[in-house]
Formats: sequence, structure tokens, C-alpha cells
Amino acid sequence: MNFKLPKNERLHSKKLIKELFDKGSSFFLYPFKVMVLDAPAGLGETHQVLFSVSKRKIRKAVDRNLIKRRMKEAYRLHKSEILATELPKKLIGLIYVSSELATFPIIEKKITKILKVLAENSNSTNSDT
Repeated sequence: MNFKLPKNERLHSKKLIKELFDKGSSFFLYPFKVMVLDAPAGLGETHQVLFSVSKRKIRKAVDRNLIKRRMKEAYRLHKSEILATELPKKLIGLIYVSSELATFPIIEKKITKILKVLAENSNSTNSDT
């Protein structure tokens, strides 16, 4: 099991981020807004994920960084058991929309639910084809 979160699994390309926000579909699972888009063909072998916390909602940079660290840790711990390797690769944006600081267990539970929803949606689209 790979519990790392290397740079190639993080979404950092401005072009792909713009494409995710322009063409991607989204859903809410409080305190997150989740943006999802199928990855372009030549992108790579892994899912890519973006972690974002609004400056308007969380004013202090230390608090924004704390939320992002908690989000990354929860994703890192649960990505391998939920997002199987045979699923089509996706660009995922996790945007924190709450104005309160959430504890790690709350964030971990919500990110686990988000990953399950993404896996179920991918499986249902694969079975339709």
C-alpha cells in the first residue's frame, strides 16, 4: 500500500485547474465542494487532486494551512483503499467551504465519503459502457 502523496498526484498545472473549473462537474458534501473531471488521455497513471481553502472563509493563513494539511492527510490515508487502480483517472478538486475550523476526524470521515462516492460513480459509468 502506497501512503505517499507525491507531486504527480497533486494537481498543480494552471491549465488543468482551469479546465477542471470550466468543464468539471461538482457536488457538495459539507464542508466540501468537490469538482471532478475525467483526466485527459496523456496525463499520467494517477488521479490528481487539488486542495483549496478560501481566504474569504478562513482569514488566517495558519488556519488555512492547518485545514489543507488535514485534508491532505485524510486523502493520503484513504486513497488506496477506495480509488482502485482500474478506475479511469480523474482530476479532483476538494474545496473547503465552511467558515469554521473542522477537526481531523470530521474531515477524515467526509473525505472518505467523498472518495466512496467518486468510486461508485466511476463504477456505475464503467458498467454502463
